[in-house]
Amino acid sequence: MSPSRPIFHRKALAESLVRDLAGESFADYSSGMFLAAPRRTGKSTFLENDLAPECEARGWLPVYVDLWENREVDPAELIAGAIGRALAEFDSAARKAAKKVGIEKINLLRTLSWDFSKPQLPPGTTLAKALDVLHQVSGQMIVLIVDEAQHALNSESGINTMFALKAARDHLNRGNRPDGLRLVFTGSSRDKLANLVLKSKQPFYGAHITPFPLLGRDFVEFVTGVWNTRLAATNQFSADDMDYAFGLVGRRPEMLNALLTEVSVGLGEASNLAELLRTGALNHQAGVWSDYESAYNDLSPLQQAVLEVMGERVMSKQPFTPFSEQTFIEVNRQLELAGAEANASTPNVQKALDVLREKELVWKASRGEYALEDSSMAEWLTRKEREKK
Repeated sequence: MSPSRPIFHRKALAESLVRDLAGESFADYSSGMFLAAPRRTGKSTFLENDLAPECEARGWLPVYVDLWENREVDPAELIAGAIGRALAEFDSAARKAAKKVGIEKINLLRTLSWDFSKPQLPPGTTLAKALDVLHQVSGQMIVLIVDEAQHALNSESGINTMFALKAARDHLNRGNRPDGLRLVFTGSSRDKLANLVLKSKQPFYGAHITPFPLLGRDFVEFVTGVWNTRLAATNQFSADDMDYAFGLVGRRPEMLNALLTEVSVGLGEASNLAELLRTGALNHQAGVWSDYESAYNDLSPLQQAVLEVMGERVMSKQPFTPFSEQTFIEVNRQLELAGAEANASTPNVQKALDVLREKELVWKASRGEYALEDSSMAEWLTRKEREKK
């Protein structure tokens, strides 16, 4: 028997989001639901173990695809593949329905030997047509869940896929018939995800981004109970200590578990386990900050200044416009504070951004928008600024 790990379910949150998708609340997500939260804070676990089952309970058909898990594969192929696999579940009916909407020689039975290097829908098949077929053969509203959707912005084909999904949404949700499609997109960077919704030329212009709720006290109490069953009755974690540690690791379950393993395995029956948990959490946070500091110290003054301005924009929830006059003013201000030459210009800032991208500190969308690769670095940059004052 394969080992299993306890899963914390967030049923109330799933029910709330499904009500939103159904149009039963004040929120209108018919144009798309965009959920943003830092990476490794439990989004994917929730989508697969709570949101998808709740959609099924409503009689909907959830189709899930994670663009982060197979980053070497074009996002367009991953999304087409997920739809193709869903269609393969309705093989014979899908073939009949496909002919009605003009898809000839449909061949989607690749579930057992899927080849991610090849197109996953027949040539000439649009996503709108494929989703239309899936809606017809299933008789259900489709909920397409695209995890880490910002990766679609890394390629022109990925962006085109986002426009194709918009077209599919418009096609399946028009007229007097019940809606046939809901789109759910998640992202680990609000700034990156915003590149799908903020400008009139972006595919989901006008939609808004919703902060995905981080795991709270109920999760902490769940984890405390799980871990305490593994420890002696005289050597137990308290939920308060656990909550303190969870906050210091950015409310990331994997980091908390790694910390607890280190403390528990390394110290065994230690009577002061709670205090050691606090010390371990502090050391872990110091290690994260140290990684940021090391990367920052390897940069030139101009590169540091550009990064600092990007961090300020993240914290103030403002877009970063790299070559605007205001950005040059702010970069020069940072340079002057550092005692360096105030030389911000379009060529110099471009060179700085290129280096920051090479060092994987900054991300660039295929259409030119820039964002911090790890939005948590903005918190460290803000703390560093406070310490300088």
